[in-house]
Amino acid sequence: MQKAYLILENGTIFEGTGFGATGEAVGEIVFTTGMAGYLETLTDPCYFGQIVVQTFPSIGNYGVISDNMESSNAKVKAYIVREWCQEPSNYRCEGDLDTFLKQNGIVGLCGIDTRQLTKIIRENGVMNGKIVSEGASFGLTDIKGYTIENAIESVTCKEETTVKPEGDSKFRVAVLDLGIRNSMKAQLLGRGYELTIVPAFTKAERIKELGVDGVVITQGPGDPADYKSISDEIAKLCEMKLPIFAVGMGHELTAAAHGAKTYKLKYGHRGANQPVEYLESGKTYITSQNHGFGVENIALPGNAKATFVNVNDKSCEGLEYEGEPIVSVQFDPELDGGPLDTGFLYEKFEGFMSK
Repeated sequence: MQKAYLILENGTIFEGTGFGATGEAVGEIVFTTGMAGYLETLTDPCYFGQIVVQTFPSIGNYGVISDNMESSNAKVKAYIVREWCQEPSNYRCEGDLDTFLKQNGIVGLCGIDTRQLTKIIRENGVMNGKIVSEGASFGLTDIKGYTIENAIESVTCKEETTVKPEGDSKFRVAVLDLGIRNSMKAQLLGRGYELTIVPAFTKAERIKELGVDGVVITQGPGDPADYKSISDEIAKLCEMKLPIFAVGMGHELTAAAHGAKTYKLKYGHRGANQPVEYLESGKTYITSQNHGFGVENIALPGNAKATFVNVNDKSCEGLEYEGEPIVSVQFDPELDGGPLDTGFLYEKFEGFMSK
């Protein structure tokens, strides 16, 4: 292993050691606080275009387990850890983290003070950065100028596919794939849904033609403001009164379809320990989240009402729309490597579909 460096757009430099694939990587640096689930993180489509920092210091101890992956390959731009385990131990282990990163072309950096790096991001906000090898030349211009482009286009499915659950189908559901995770797919199938998964830019009329009982709009990467064409089609689905379950980016685009504003959070919510308050009961739930944008909870559209708020920063975590069969939340009710306490939201969605 050779020396490698992380250069932040504010000029801060961290010296560490490279692992994984050899080369350079520039991206938006974000941190995640999960203590487990690093494979889910690496393969989560919501991290497209981002350099991910793990705040938990030791990563890779149980190796690579294909059943834990959220998609077919790694989606992060690069990966930063305090230290990685070179000799994993787990009866399900199929390989080590270093080899996995090499196979997926992902540049890794270890041996830096990830605690200090996380503090910088928390205090200054998300910023771009670049990982370079020893001796490489670099400038801040290309780092500052980096933007994530074609995020949803890069992770959505290319064609319609139908997946049936084991046993009888309880409901037939269209899944608008903005970057669906395997754990969400498994959750839907486990509830007896027959899924027709469609690309992100599918027209509302086509979804109507499928004759489904409801629509799930999934999580996804990128800035919701870049995808007005999708929110316009969601608005048409709402006019059709189709039951909708919207999560993450799906929640943001559904809000935009109703006229709400979205904005970029200072450093986002990423990890399996994000507290949200359910306003109806006053109860707090610990949730899994991975998003850098949110819905402004001031001046909401006329029929919109907040259902959940983030306990830490009071940002909007859920909305309902009077007279419309919509369940819409910013967090993940089903993400592997995290809590599943908000699974009751699916029951609410099923209630809409049953009617």
